[in-house]
Amino acid sequence: MAYFCRSLIGANSLVKTSVCRFPVYQIRPVTMRVIQVQPPVTESHDQKNMRLKRPMSPHLLIYKPQLTSMLSITHRITGVALSVYALGFAAFSLSPGSFPHMVEAIQAMHIAAPVVFTSKLILSLPVSYHLCNGIRHLVWDFGKALTIKDVYTTGYILCAATAVLTVVFASM
Repeated sequence: MAYFCRSLIGANSLVKTSVCRFPVYQIRPVTMRVIQVQPPVTESHDQKNMRLKRPMSPHLLIYKPQLTSMLSITHRITGVALSVYALGFAAFSLSPGSFPHMVEAIQAMHIAAPVVFTSKLILSLPVSYHLCNGIRHLVWDFGKALTIKDVYTTGYILCAATAVLTVVFASM
């Protein structure tokens, strides 16, 4: 193929270039040398970091907690709590008797009012937090309140609304 291409642009060909004036210079010998390649040194990720004197990755607890990260973690935890609530209500629905029967059984225990109110607070906190944070996420989905200042403002509003809504739900 190379010989054919050289003959096309040689001295007697139809295609003439400035290189074709000296056809002797177009041909040059090529010799190949085989060189032994050294295999690359394999070192582990930790060995490389130790050699470069890089510090180990810090533990998550050394970071200062931020409002945004804490609210995100709490949203996930309350979502799990609501799933547990759903499983609990499903288990109660499969038990013998009806829901009013269960309520009468709990009232028959004559539990003190502060204990009942505290229990209702604990049960209503995940519901009210997840509801308020869901509304906050809907606002974000519309492209509103996405600056850092607005995110922190809505975070504090979320905490206040959750506290108020939790007390309202527990008072019912």
